[in-house]
Amino acid sequence: MVKTFLLDTNVLLHNPQAMSSFGDNRVIIPIGALEEMDKFKKLNDEKGKHARAVSRYIDGLRTQGSIAQGVKMENGGILQVLVEFPEKQIPGLDPAKTDNQIIALALALKERSGEDIRIVTKDVNMRVKADALGITAEDFEKNKVKIEELYSGVTKLCVPVEDINKFFADKKLSLSSADVCPNQFVILKDANGGSQSAVGKVLWPEKTLVMLNEGEQEIWGIKAKNLQQKLAMELLMDDKIPLVTLVGPAGTGKTLLAIASALRKTLDEKAYRKILVSRPVIPLGRDIGFLPGTKEEKLSPWMQPIFDNLEFLMDQNGESGETGEGTLRYMLETGKIVLEAVTYIRGRTLPKQFIIIDEAQNLTPHEVKTIVSRAGDETKVVLTGDPYQIDNPYLDSNSNGLTYLVELFKNQPLAGHITLYKSERSQLAALAAKIL
Repeated sequence: MVKTFLLDTNVLLHNPQAMSSFGDNRVIIPIGALEEMDKFKKLNDEKGKHARAVSRYIDGLRTQGSIAQGVKMENGGILQVLVEFPEKQIPGLDPAKTDNQIIALALALKERSGEDIRIVTKDVNMRVKADALGITAEDFEKNKVKIEELYSGVTKLCVPVEDINKFFADKKLSLSSADVCPNQFVILKDANGGSQSAVGKVLWPEKTLVMLNEGEQEIWGIKAKNLQQKLAMELLMDDKIPLVTLVGPAGTGKTLLAIASALRKTLDEKAYRKILVSRPVIPLGRDIGFLPGTKEEKLSPWMQPIFDNLEFLMDQNGESGETGEGTLRYMLETGKIVLEAVTYIRGRTLPKQFIIIDEAQNLTPHEVKTIVSRAGDETKVVLTGDPYQIDNPYLDSNSNGLTYLVELFKNQPLAGHITLYKSERSQLAALAAKIL
């Protein structure tokens, strides 16, 4: 049976291609949602861009028929802009709110036609209200990844002890029959229960396990405190892997490792021209409102975690006190380190740069696509974040752009990923991350 999907405004702002994501079913955009979306089209951020894209798409369909009656899309589905205001209001719900108008419309359509009516919204409360009234409501699932099944970047293989000895002797081991991904780390375990083990990285397309860099690696005074941090360093220092994703809770060292590697690669090895650090401008709790001053002064509160890490690295590298502060100031003034809001990256081409996108869990899949596609020749992009610490009201641990990117790129030879688990910030931070 053909289903009818009523789309909420936030779905269209989340993904402008959402209209064509429901197969050969009927997709309805209530006129109230279209009116609500009109408020966003003048914005210069991703929401404004998406609102304009949706308007252009619907405008293009007008040439093929009446959107009030329904126009067939390329995927076989029907798109309709419905101008209807149900006379029957729902007791207890404010009729002036667009969300409640959409719920009332769905209820009226279901009672009148008996169709399979479904509301699609990113708003949890709206889904609860619709469900309480007997209307099927669902999240937009296209870009969802089950966080419990997220690719970790590490796997264990039980092999004969002879294979482990061969790996140590030859510095490599063929894994042609194993189910592994490019740049994945493999922990070899003795199949007979012995204590022997080894760790290596998968080379592609040979599907060969090779040894990690020998010795204890130190980057700008930072040493790996656990296996995951060591594996993260392997990915960050490898110029053949231009896309690296680091996922983990607070205090696991994601941002610190990324910045330390960027300083080594850019300032010491001259592999990149400059470092660009960016993060979404989304507040934790109440927003502090309008900030006066230049772009740099406006960004300063949002970028303070980056400054904290840079100052810490200066101290670790022996440039403490005024000398370290002076060096940091010099790098910022000369453009060796550039701090940007994610908003200002769209539309640019960024060649030979080490780009770090911090707090990437607050980005939508479309925003992540926009950022990664900015990378020019010889550019490395590192995205870090914690999927369980999301401040964006329409994203969760399963639908954010970071987890989406990790899952989609796990089979790509140009990408590498590692999930960090252990907090190394302090005993208090580790305890807070565990029990809070």
